[in-house]
Amino acid sequence: MKRSRLNLFKATSMSISVLGILMIIATIILFGYIGITAISSTISSDVGSGSAYDQLAVLKSEYNTLEGQFNNLKTDVDNSGNSDIKTAYTNAKLELVKAKAAISDVESAISSGKSKEEVQKRIDAAQVQLNTAKTSFSNVRGLM
Repeated sequence: MKRSRLNLFKATSMSISVLGILMIIATIILFGYIGITAISSTISSDVGSGSAYDQLAVLKSEYNTLEGQFNNLKTDVDNSGNSDIKTAYTNAKLELVKAKAAISDVESAISSGKSKEEVQKRIDAAQVQLNTAKTSFSNVRGLM
């Protein structure tokens, strides 16, 4: 009878040890999975923000080019003496300021880590505003 209790104790003890080892292995695998998922998520968001930075750079470049054109046109508008042209230039300059604000909004969204969809929405809005400023510039240039 003592021998069967000893065998039962050994079997139970061995089962508990094996179960403990399996639980430790499962925990390590779970933490590994969570870690890999977090790392891959960070990498994919960095890739997404990389293209957003590229689009932001293009927007800034287009803005700087357009701002230079506006500055060159200013002397011609001032020399023209026509109040209609000056009003059109002022309205076009206002559109340029709105485009600058939209580009700053994009930059803010990227730096604060907004979602990819939100950043893209702001990029699209900035592009539309920049196109509006280009159209206004062309209208002023046409009045000259």
